[in-house]
Amino acid sequence: MTNLLKLFISFLKIGGFSFGGGYAMLPLIEKEIIDIHGWMTASEFIDILAVVEMTPGPIAINSATFIGYKVAGVWGSVVATLAVILPSIVIILIIAHFLSKFKDSLYVEWAFRGIRPVVLGLILSASIGVSKNAFIDFKSVIIGGVLFYLISFKKLHPILGIVIAGTIGALVY
Repeated sequence: MTNLLKLFISFLKIGGFSFGGGYAMLPLIEKEIIDIHGWMTASEFIDILAVVEMTPGPIAINSATFIGYKVAGVWGSVVATLAVILPSIVIILIIAHFLSKFKDSLYVEWAFRGIRPVVLGLILSASIGVSKNAFIDFKSVIIGGVLFYLISFKKLHPILGIVIAGTIGALVY
């Protein structure tokens, strides 16, 4: 099986079985890219996530684009990006068609309420997975902790936080 087909199938699965957006997809992306296919190391994945976070646009699409490019060049990025968005497009078209019929259904409301904790769990899983590889020493823990505090509680703009972290990282490392 060619890398393009493997990329398509992997990102089609990621796009089809992830709920809650890009952060919720990260554990699935990590498993497919690092554990199953070995297309990159955990360190390379963290580096790509850093670029994905700073790039405008959805995390899942940016991840697919960058990872696809790393694995199979321009065509890899096209295939991975199309594969990750295809399930969402199909699902949205189906939902739009039937929504007026079921919009007041208690079962639909209950289903969405049940999905919320799963999404939170996936986001927490992604955070833990990324932090295992991002916090390489005590200095990185301090930098991450201080910036988390400033962004979360002092309402520092995230872009400014990225600039500060990059500057400190360049000076310290």
